Amino acid sequence: MAPHPGRNPESLEPGRAFQKHLRLLLKGLCKPVSSVRSLPFLRLWSGNTACSIATWALPFVLGFAVSQNILSAIDLGLFLALRSLGFLAAVPIGGVMADRIGSRRIILASSLIAAGGTLLICIELARDAQAASLLTGAGVLLSGIGQGASRPVYQSIVPCVVPEADLQTANAALSLSVRGTILVGPATATLIATLFGVAAAFLAIGILWTVSALLPPWPTEPRKQADRSTSQSAFLKRFAADFAEGYREARRHPWFFAALAALCAVVATGYSVTNVLVPVISAEVFGDVTLLVCSVTAYMSGALVGAVVVSCWKPAKRGWWALAGLGSYALVPLSLLAAETFWLPMAAYALAGFGMELFNVIWFTAIQDGIAREKLARVSSLDFIVSYGLAPLGLSAIAPLSAIIGITPILIATAVICMLAAILAGMTPTAAEFRLKRT
Repeated sequence: MAPHPGRNPESLEPGRAFQKHLRLLLKGLCKPVSSVRSLPFLRLWSGNTACSIATWALPFVLGFAVSQNILSAIDLGLFLALRSLGFLAAVPIGGVMADRIGSRRIILASSLIAAGGTLLICIELARDAQAASLLTGAGVLLSGIGQGASRPVYQSIVPCVVPEADLQTANAALSLSVRGTILVGPATATLIATLFGVAAAFLAIGILWTVSALLPPWPTEPRKQADRSTSQSAFLKRFAADFAEGYREARRHPWFFAALAALCAVVATGYSVTNVLVPVISAEVFGDVTLLVCSVTAYMSGALVGAVVVSCWKPAKRGWWALAGLGSYALVPLSLLAAETFWLPMAAYALAGFGMELFNVIWFTAIQDGIAREKLARVSSLDFIVSYGLAPLGLSAIAPLSAIIGITPILIATAVICMLAAILAGMTPTAAEFRLKRT
């Protein structure tokens, strides 16, 4: 008998309807969990977070040691220089070795090296309240080496843990942890040092490095053929050849060096204004550090919002969007020209934080899905060593230049440089999408 035209046919066959809904329910329950919410990525995210907290906490604990008369200001400057030296020296080594033997092994080794460095500092503090010694310097140097070797390989291991479709979301999640640790790390380390002493703070940093060494997963990774040469000259030649191979891979992607040059321009000028001139402007306009503290808060707030947005938004012309976000840092020096109107710098810093996060997440994702997997760590290390290596030049030049020609010309020039760098990079072939054109 034909069903009544106004009646649902499934109402006459409840068994079939029940089976249909049951199949739909089971299909939904059995749907694969996103790789970003999987246990391997959670372990990687937690290890990266521990690494980031330890990295940001170290200079603050050293600064706290100065306030407790354990170190002098000269000691602090020397130790921070040793840390930077170890960082920059280890970045290319970590990149080459990660492509040769696997990123996970380098994460293990570099994190244990950094943990060993903090242990040396703890031993010296236990021996003598005055920690300014060769042993402390060696510990700080080892910590810098561990930090430098771990940074690019934490980026290169991501594609081994999540598929290409989830890379941008994964990078946004990793960036969220880094942004959060910039605030949490120094504050937590300072609190531990205040309550339990400087040695306890260094011990906590060492524990975090141990977590970074042991917690991340061990995914399957592409590796180069092991080099069995034993002579030092052969090893150095092989190392130089491997790094040059990574450089040649980077050159295949015109957008890479164009965007890297723009990033270096922003870091060397815009970031230098934030670190050097904002404290001066804050003292002149407000008589205290109000502008400095609030600008950092506004920037971090914008960055956190940016990370959330870019985790689920994948623009078609991602390269242009990323470079527009990078160029938005030009708003910061422009807003400082009217720093007495407090909301202007706050809005500028929030927008700059949003834009920089947009750039960072898309930039790391483009490198991971565009660079050959077996050369990824070397190209990532090239990114870190150039952008971090040139930053001190801007920091050292901003103060004397502002004393010679004044703060206002410096702010205007910085804004122009940040804006032009992003625009010129966007005019480079393949920059619109941060990927090679299909042939």
